[in-house]
Amino acid sequence: MRLANRKIILGVTGGVAAYKSAYLARLLVKAGAEVQVVMTEAATKFVTPLTFESLTGREAAVEMFPVGRYFATHHIVFAEWPDIFVVAPATADFIAQIAHGHCGTLLAAILCATRKKIILVPAMNEGMWANPAVQKNLEILRGYGYIVADVGVGEMACKSFGPGRMAEPDEIFEIVAGELEPQGLLAGKTILVTAGPCREGLDPVRFISNRSSGKMGFALARQAARLGGSVTLVTGPVALPDPPGMSVIRVETTAEMAEAVTTRFPSVDYLIMAAAPADYRPARRADHKIKKTGTTVVVELAPTVDILKSVAGIRRDTQVVVGFALETENDVENAKKKLIDKRLDYIIVNNPLEEGAGFEMDTNRVTIISKDGDQRRIDRADKDVVAQKIWEYLTTDGKR
Repeated sequence: MRLANRKIILGVTGGVAAYKSAYLARLLVKAGAEVQVVMTEAATKFVTPLTFESLTGREAAVEMFPVGRYFATHHIVFAEWPDIFVVAPATADFIAQIAHGHCGTLLAAILCATRKKIILVPAMNEGMWANPAVQKNLEILRGYGYIVADVGVGEMACKSFGPGRMAEPDEIFEIVAGELEPQGLLAGKTILVTAGPCREGLDPVRFISNRSSGKMGFALARQAARLGGSVTLVTGPVALPDPPGMSVIRVETTAEMAEAVTTRFPSVDYLIMAAAPADYRPARRADHKIKKTGTTVVVELAPTVDILKSVAGIRRDTQVVVGFALETENDVENAKKKLIDKRLDYIIVNNPLEEGAGFEMDTNRVTIISKDGDQRRIDRADKDVVAQKIWEYLTTDGKR
């Protein structure tokens, strides 16, 4: 079985999505894992401890000081026992507690004491998810090395619609399994991923850029690390924290990104160019801010370096080079031309005009095209899920 003899603590906090955690517990047990559920008092208002006890064969822990069974190191025993923690759902309140070291519940105290890997699966109303304090707390926890699952987009229990839904149990299971499997699909491989936009200066204040958020490239980098790869992420200016477990290089211009890629490319097994570097830059950059005069200003543009073409001439036969194409018409046909012109092994194309595939979104839908003519469509899903499916295709299509 996939998770045979692995020990997992499943933390459940007080959100309506707690009912999904019962399904998750069942999936983990069926895969062979020993599962210990630790609930907050609020969680018991949504699902009873008896439900989890029936599914796991273990008494669900709730109280910090259980009557008749108190001993001072109760939380330390739990902190050291598992191979991994997963908290699903993780409410906004619980996220705030652990982000700031509060230990008022048994579950929070256990997480504060542990040195094991922790997966958080947020779940909340879309207004709460959008709250900057919540996002700041998640940023803090990512910086501490927590793995934060992406939220889903859809209708809430409160009838509102938007991001904030807890990931589905099978998606959470795959994240947990990916973290526990010692030999992932990319074990022993070196991966270079690019993400985000580039900025080409017009003057000291203004620049030419695009709307790329970097979310797809960051998801590909995270999934590559989870699959056991040694990952380097080269990113343009984005509002995303550095993912843990990899080397992150931040650049601004297309020339800087090209240098970072070409310097490291000879030693990698996979290059995934998910970034959106600028095709053109101002031919002349003004030394001082261009003043508004009321007259027309003409900006002459010069082409930037084509990063993928520059590495095509130095690549080894064993290296895998993957490009991205964003097309608003004739998607597949235009992508195939780029695939051939840039000597790629694969190209991944998406259309921002399609529902769920626009700029700065948490979801995407893509088509993978191989140099041998094979095509694989990945329908709308969270970008981490899309990234996982992309890596599964790249590593198991029978060609390498």
